[in-house]
Amino acid sequence: MNTFLNYLGVTAVFALFLLPTLIGIARERRIDRQLREAEREREARPPETADAAQPVRAARRPYVRSWARI
Repeated sequence: MNTFLNYLGVTAVFALFLLPTLIGIARERRIDRQLREAEREREARPPETADAAQPVRAARRPYVRSWARI
């Protein structure tokens, strides 16, 4: 009985360490699937004409040093 509880304890600790990894993998797969679906939808759309309004792309802001990093 003691051996079984030892195995159970090790398995529980292993599961606690492995759970965040499995959740992260599942999240990454979901995001990848959503990106693939969006790419397919974008390719299926008819091409935009040259005179159509283009979306505004935001410029990346330069890095501003924090006051805490002196």
